[in-house]
Amino acid sequence: MAYVLQQLLTKSASRLPEKTAVWARGRSISYRELDELSNRLAHLLQQHGVKKGDRVGLLFPKCLESVVCMFAIMKAGGVYVPIDPQAPGDRVSYILNNCGIEVLITLDEKRRAFDDATRQGLRHCIVLDEARESGNGNGIIPWSLLSQYPASHAPAVTLTETDLAYILYTSGSTGRPKGVMLSHQNALTFVEWCADKFQITDRDRLSNHAPLHFDLSVFDVYNAIEAGATVYLVTEEIALFPTTLAKFMETHEISVWYSVPSALVLLLLHADLKAERLPRLRTILFAGEVFPMKYLKQLAELLPAVELDNLYGPTETNVCTYYRVDRERLAGMEKLPIGIACENTEVFAVNDQDEIVAKPGGSGELCVRGPSVTYGYWGDTEKTRKMVVPNRFQPNFEEKIYRTGDLVTLAEDGNYYFVGRRDSMIKSRGYRIELGEIESALLSHPAVREAAAVAVPDDVVGNRIKAIVASHSLQSIKAADLQQHCATRIPRYMIPELIEFRESLPKTSTGKVDRVQLSRDSWPVAV
Repeated sequence: MAYVLQQLLTKSASRLPEKTAVWARGRSISYRELDELSNRLAHLLQQHGVKKGDRVGLLFPKCLESVVCMFAIMKAGGVYVPIDPQAPGDRVSYILNNCGIEVLITLDEKRRAFDDATRQGLRHCIVLDEARESGNGNGIIPWSLLSQYPASHAPAVTLTETDLAYILYTSGSTGRPKGVMLSHQNALTFVEWCADKFQITDRDRLSNHAPLHFDLSVFDVYNAIEAGATVYLVTEEIALFPTTLAKFMETHEISVWYSVPSALVLLLLHADLKAERLPRLRTILFAGEVFPMKYLKQLAELLPAVELDNLYGPTETNVCTYYRVDRERLAGMEKLPIGIACENTEVFAVNDQDEIVAKPGGSGELCVRGPSVTYGYWGDTEKTRKMVVPNRFQPNFEEKIYRTGDLVTLAEDGNYYFVGRRDSMIKSRGYRIELGEIESALLSHPAVREAAAVAVPDDVVGNRIKAIVASHSLQSIKAADLQQHCATRIPRYMIPELIEFRESLPKTSTGKVDRVQLSRDSWPVAV
């Protein structure tokens, strides 16, 4: 049993040195090469000032070097912070500044796009490609320097399972993303449960569909490395096209697939999926959003021999419940449960009377306790105190529970069913999105007076996003202008697909925007 994540690589490299560990963009790397290259980078990081607990940013498209960097940063004692390479510059700068990142691994083009303030905050940039400038005098470190550092061993660093391993930034209600802090223990609690539950072995071929800044990728990378399996990275250009994605699954003989349901729906609708084309596929895991039942039933019928599992959990706990699809029951089901707690984790619902829901039919907010629960949010003690709270139901010793904000119902068979959100957070294409962050981007436009974002239910992507805007002059701005403005402040998956202009937004009796009325007006809608 490992107590820090990098031990998974060390053990598999010792056992299967020449086995392919990672494949991406037509290139592959063996376990020995991955271990040695990450050792070299770890030494480089330490020599350039990275100390235990320092955050190191990753800002480049998914590739072999992504996995090298993840392990190298942890071997150096650091905490890796993967950043969406397609995120607007304002969002990237905020994350770098918020997390106190002084060392960034990136591309020269990304580095040169930073403003002066962001550039000055970075002590070193390790550049994967060829930089226009060279040498360490200006803080630029070329990737080619790795060959000068030891490969046979990692630097001497004392870490425990309670040290941070990585920070994942998710959408925030204040208009800014929040950094979820995850320890080695948090990650390994999930990884070790998966290894046992899904019986991952060195014969498996795992896909990595999720971006590396998305918590679904934790399963793909670390379970593959733990088992000595091979993980195949699904890069951005492959993920966009269902037929290309289906060919990827077939060519690489993927045996374990994990993605958001919307990716599977697109494969069903637009790719020629057939069981005979995927003879090694044995398990499909899905998480991140509700899987429309009509499409899940189609998938179950199309791939009768493939095990299907619904995994549920926020970034703050990774996966905390699961449900293995029962094909005998599936035909008569109208809604899919999120299931029961994973081993070494406890979940329970708390109702409006602040009582744990014990009887079937009861509803409340789902709470999670156990070693998978996050420490909280980097640099945001107020948000942490609100969401990671003392377990008042256990008076004998101090421990924390995580309030998910998700409302659930307890069924007769002990499974939980997702009902909705307490707040304005939604799921779209597997991403967790705070509508407040979209509204903040809209309101930052000088012509916008009022703005609200609402979710429009959609069978394919979970929810589509609609914005209702009141401008200072109805003729002063167009929908395309607002969408372009938003693209400079929020990721593409958060940009409203439809923007409706009104003279004013409806209000409640207290003078607040009437979101219930706006949602009612917006559904159903043609998009």
